[in-house]
Amino acid sequence: MAQTDNHDRRRFLRTAAMTVAAAELFMTGSAGAQSSGGSPGPRPARPGTNMSFGPLKQIDAGLLNVGYAEAGPAGGPAVILLHGWPYDIHSFAEVAPLLASAGHRVIVPYLRGYGSTRFRSSEAIRNGQPSALAMDTVALMDALGIEKATLAGFDWGARTANIVAALWPERCKAMVSVSGYLIGSQDAGKTPLPPRAELEWWYQFYFATERGRAGYDRYRRDFAKLIWQLASPKWTFDDATFDRTAAAFDNPDHVGIVIHNYRWRLGLAAGEPAYDDLEKRLAAGPVITVPTITMEGDANGAPHPDAGAYAKKFPGKYAHRVIDGGVGHNLPQEAPRAFAEAVIDAGRF
Repeated sequence: MAQTDNHDRRRFLRTAAMTVAAAELFMTGSAGAQSSGGSPGPRPARPGTNMSFGPLKQIDAGLLNVGYAEAGPAGGPAVILLHGWPYDIHSFAEVAPLLASAGHRVIVPYLRGYGSTRFRSSEAIRNGQPSALAMDTVALMDALGIEKATLAGFDWGARTANIVAALWPERCKAMVSVSGYLIGSQDAGKTPLPPRAELEWWYQFYFATERGRAGYDRYRRDFAKLIWQLASPKWTFDDATFDRTAAAFDNPDHVGIVIHNYRWRLGLAAGEPAYDDLEKRLAAGPVITVPTITMEGDANGAPHPDAGAYAKKFPGKYAHRVIDGGVGHNLPQEAPRAFAEAVIDAGRF
């Protein structure tokens, strides 16, 4: 039965005490890891900002050659952390060491169209539809030999975790999802919303135009910074924090993936036939039975559903947490300890 979890954070301090050792591990990569030649990790942030990752790894997985960071013991329970738009793996730069210190094998991949992730074929469609991103995650798990993992994310990443948990529950040990149940469909995207709700999606309509595509291509960093400010109005981030993430938007497929994602939602762009069956299953609004914790920041300025609207979508072990203190949309980066604690707790349900 669903419940609101006003959790006691004090017990998590015991895990946080090991963070320094885990951070050192994360900066250099886990024992025995091989860094990809010619694919250096993101440049480190200037002193005073959040920690950054060491050299990334690369692996062929399905349609992609995926860039990812890894930390923690190779034999530990796997956790896959999934970022959203317009963010990148650095949303988890402080979450990952906390999870590694608790014994987890932590995988933080760049989504298609971000960072060092590339399509393996120049002929591949630059497709941003939800089921395609979910298939990317399953393919990554297969490539890394991960049979089952806890999936955790926000924004696009939360939606991707939702889809994997709904369609392939045998691959998902547990899930943490910021803003809850985010599975939708093209038909749902065609339904008009009240004017105030439509206003929150202003960028979706901008992206529906060729002027919007050109504008995002030309001003992608300015655009991303504006979204950060609107989605997390009480989060004070410095230029170094933003710049290390903004580098991920230089990916040659970034604009195409973002534009296709939002046009597909409105039915203005076609998906690939290979995903038709998956999208039909998702359009039915499947329940998610794996152990789940949903989260929301008390100052999330991005469009998001009310928790009461989706609680029944989680008929298994489930809790909802509201994180106070002016926490916005980028919850893992704004409240890393609370997010990491939810991942650990969900895995123990």
